[in-house]
Amino acid sequence: MKKYPAWRYALLLIVLGVGILYALPNLYPAQPAIQVTYTDSAKSADQKLLSIIQSELFDAGIITEDLSLKNNNIVVRFQSLDDQLLAKSLLQKTLLDQIIVALKLEPTTPDWLANLGGQPLKLGLDLSGGVHFLLEVDVETALNDKTDGLLNSYRKKFRTEKISYSQSQVIDKQLIFVFRDQDSFSRAKDMFFDDSFTATGLQYDLEESASTQTLKLAYSDLAIKELRDYAVQQNLMTLRNRVNELGVSEPVVQRQGANRIVVELPGVQDTTSAKKIIGKTANLEFRLEARSETSRLRKTEFGFKNSNFGSAYLENDVIVTGDRVTNASTGFDENGQAQVNITLDMQGGRAMQRATDGNIGRRLGVLFVEQKSSSSLSVDETGQEVIAQTSYVEKNIISLATVQAVLGTNFRITGVGTPQEASELALLLRAGALAAPMKFVEERTVGPSLGKENIKLGMQSIIAGFALVILFMFIYYKFFGLAANLALTSNLILITGFMSLLGATLTLPGIAGIVLTVGMAVDANVLIFSRIREELKAGKNPHLAIQDGFSRAFITIFDANVTTLIAALILYAIGTGPIKGFAVTLSIGILTSMFTAIMGTRAIVQLMYGNRSLRELKI
Repeated sequence: MKKYPAWRYALLLIVLGVGILYALPNLYPAQPAIQVTYTDSAKSADQKLLSIIQSELFDAGIITEDLSLKNNNIVVRFQSLDDQLLAKSLLQKTLLDQIIVALKLEPTTPDWLANLGGQPLKLGLDLSGGVHFLLEVDVETALNDKTDGLLNSYRKKFRTEKISYSQSQVIDKQLIFVFRDQDSFSRAKDMFFDDSFTATGLQYDLEESASTQTLKLAYSDLAIKELRDYAVQQNLMTLRNRVNELGVSEPVVQRQGANRIVVELPGVQDTTSAKKIIGKTANLEFRLEARSETSRLRKTEFGFKNSNFGSAYLENDVIVTGDRVTNASTGFDENGQAQVNITLDMQGGRAMQRATDGNIGRRLGVLFVEQKSSSSLSVDETGQEVIAQTSYVEKNIISLATVQAVLGTNFRITGVGTPQEASELALLLRAGALAAPMKFVEERTVGPSLGKENIKLGMQSIIAGFALVILFMFIYYKFFGLAANLALTSNLILITGFMSLLGATLTLPGIAGIVLTVGMAVDANVLIFSRIREELKAGKNPHLAIQDGFSRAFITIFDANVTTLIAALILYAIGTGPIKGFAVTLSIGILTSMFTAIMGTRAIVQLMYGNRSLRELKI
């Protein structure tokens, strides 16, 4: 039998050492915890808030494992999930809109291991849970905004075409125009009629009163349906972009019903940040500052986000909104203040160019539009205290700067607050603006979907099956079976370690992939040992039989595993959710099983028989 090269032993030890190192964090289970931060992202959690939380929990008799400031948030650890849920409910009722309380699992990995990048294996929603959000798209608000935009659009057209009207307003989602003369009435009616018919169908329902020279315009049922579908689809795409920005493994973002979206984040750690990024509407509106002589009907007063700056009047006409932003990044101006660098699409760039051309020296306002909610305590019919939520839209000026030159697709906005606020705004704009506001209908952590007892029994069956395989291999193949069992154990360690290192998420289908991998790893050893038996029956000496058995079985093992790996990669490419989880574990398992079955088992057999004189071999 040829001498086994020293570099192969070294490679085995290095790979196994790395696998053990990154599998170790799985021995330290995460603890239930809550993460508390101020609703206002400009404020960081401080000692004062920590003291309030500590006092409230102590008075309620809720036992905490640890309470500390961590990364501008307050993290409270508990011994049980019951204490975690009680603490969240208590703090939400006590502090209401002042804070965001998010459930999480706090890792207990030792610092030295965490500093090396060690982290426990992320478990999917069906195993250990994660965060589940159910959001509802506010189509009514989107329709109101669309109607207001349509009103402003026709006001511009009428001024350009010199169509005279005495009244223009929106009542119950209807545009109502009263015209000064018959000619203006007729021309406006023709304009409405021409705009009503598009390639997709009738967009507007038109009512007219010739006696009062009044026209009423409302979106048709078809247009409302198109708007609803567009809003939900756009929000769905935006949410997927935002979740990708968060770096969550195997998230689920899908539509549910007519106007709801489900977001599931398995194994997520920073749930407070997730809720802020996912839930914020965070759109922008660019408007010119109104001149002093502008009619009050054509301007609106807005306050600054920094309340110390007071307020200013901006024109009602919106130049562009955040849905025209194609890219956004943060930077610093010449004074070291945070700024956001904006890139618009071509249509947005043209609109900005038209608005600023001829208005150099005037100030351009940037409105930050947020969908917010206020909480209040009320008592339901059973006498229980419940938290009632009321949604509203808030618009504040974040920048009001003088236009120095004609703006196009690229420019910057200043006065956006702290670098953290600038980074958050850039992320939201980069991920895309929401077509309509959304509200959280449901937020919960998800336990095992098949039940803890079923998962416990499933894990017991895996352990029992693994033990039976080990016993069978040892009885049937003697010391060769011992070598296979050591390689099989190493294979499971490597799968766990490398999945943890890659940040992959383990799901119930993923466990099925591991079980299949164990079978394939055993199958590879069976092929090798069967080949060695054949070589012995052919009359070869034991050393040569071992050498030829490994070398000749390699091609069969390689072909079988490569074809399975190709199938796993296809599953990952076209599959979603659980199918991807299965494909990930199967792919990693195939690579590690080939490594341990061919190199690992070969090295162990070499150590057992390589330096011995053999007359016969029992296998």
